Amino acid sequence: MQIGTAESEPGELVTGWLDVTDLPTGTPERLPVLIAEGEESDEEGPTLWITAAIHGNEVTGLAVAQDVMTDELAGEIRGTVVCIPNLNPAGLRRNSRTSYYDDEDPNRYFPDPDAESARPPSVQQLIDERVFEAFADSADALVDLHTAHVGSMPFLIRDRVLYGEKRSEDDAHELADDLEAIVDAFGMPVVNEYAAAEYTEQSLQRSTAGAALNNAGIPAFTAELGGHNIVEEGVREAAITGVRNVMRQLDLLPGEPDPGAVGPDAPVDFPVKRAVHPHADEPGIARHRVEPGDVVSEGDVIAEICTPHGDRKTTVESEHDGYVLGRMHGVAAYENDPLASMAVRDDGELVVPRDAEEGDGEEEADGDGEGDD
Repeated sequence: MQIGTAESEPGELVTGWLDVTDLPTGTPERLPVLIAEGEESDEEGPTLWITAAIHGNEVTGLAVAQDVMTDELAGEIRGTVVCIPNLNPAGLRRNSRTSYYDDEDPNRYFPDPDAESARPPSVQQLIDERVFEAFADSADALVDLHTAHVGSMPFLIRDRVLYGEKRSEDDAHELADDLEAIVDAFGMPVVNEYAAAEYTEQSLQRSTAGAALNNAGIPAFTAELGGHNIVEEGVREAAITGVRNVMRQLDLLPGEPDPGAVGPDAPVDFPVKRAVHPHADEPGIARHRVEPGDVVSEGDVIAEICTPHGDRKTTVESEHDGYVLGRMHGVAAYENDPLASMAVRDDGELVVPRDAEEGDGEEEADGDGEGDD
C-alpha cells in the first residue's frame, strides 16, 4: 500500500508524507503518514485507518494516534493500519481549532454527493477531498480522534446511518451493525449523533467519520478524548487501549477486545444522543452547578445566571434526562448562549432516511461548533 511517499512493507512500520496542496510560500502542505503492515499480505487482513487532529488544538487525539503506531505493531497485526496523526497542520501551527485557509471548521468539507455549490471548492475542501480519496479506496474501518470541551469527559460519537437513493435500508442496517461492533469494542460511553435533520443541517455527514460512513460506506466513528489544548495522559492511555480493542474486533490483532479496561462507564443505562443544552434565557454571568459526568433529570438546575454584582437573576434547568459531557468555555453568557454539552435520552432510530425533514425533539447545536466533532 502506498499513501503519499509512505509505501508499506510486510512486517514493518513506515513513515512518509501526503502532499495535499501547495502553499503560497512555495512549499507543500503535507500530512504525516504512518503505515504498519503485518507479516502476511494486506490482502489477507483488514485495513484500519486512524485519523486525528483535524481540529489543530485537539492534541490528545494527536498523541494517541502517534503512540498507537509503535515499532512492534507490524509484528502483531494481520492486515494493515494506516495513520494520519494530524489532518490540520495549519491549525496545529497556531494551536487553533481551525486552519488559517478560511478560518472555518475544517471538519465540514469532506465529500457529500448531495452538496452543491456555484463556487469552486475552497483549499480546505480540496484537502479534505484528497484525504477522503485515500481512505475511501482502502479502509475497512476508520477511527477519527478528537477532543471536546474544556474539562469534558471522554466519549464516542456514533453517527446515524442514512439511506436513500445511494443505499438501501437493508444495507444501512448492515452498516449500522458493523459500526456498533467497533464502537462497543472501543470501551467508552457511546453517544448517538443528532437526528437526521439536524445532522445534515450541521453538515456532519461531511465530517471525517460522517463522510467515511455515509458516503464511502465504511464503519467509522469519532472518539472525543477529553478536553483540548493539552494532552490528558490518563485519557491518552485509555484511548490507546480502545483503539487496540477496535483492532481486535476487526481481527487485526489476536484475542478478544476488553472494553472494560478502558472506561469510564456510561453514567446512565438508556440510549443517549448529543445535545448542546441548555441555553441561557437571560444574559449575565454563568455559574455552573454541574460537573462533567453528572447525571441529571428533567428540571435539575444546570447553571445560575448572575448579575455583575453577583446577585442571582435566574436559574437554567435541563429539559431532558441524561448526563453532562462538558461545560461551555467561559462564563459571560448572552441571550440563548449554550451552557453545556449533554448526552440526553434518545428514543430515535439509528438508521434513518437521508431526506428526513424533522428531528425527534433534540436541541440544536451551537453555531460555532466548538468542541463538536
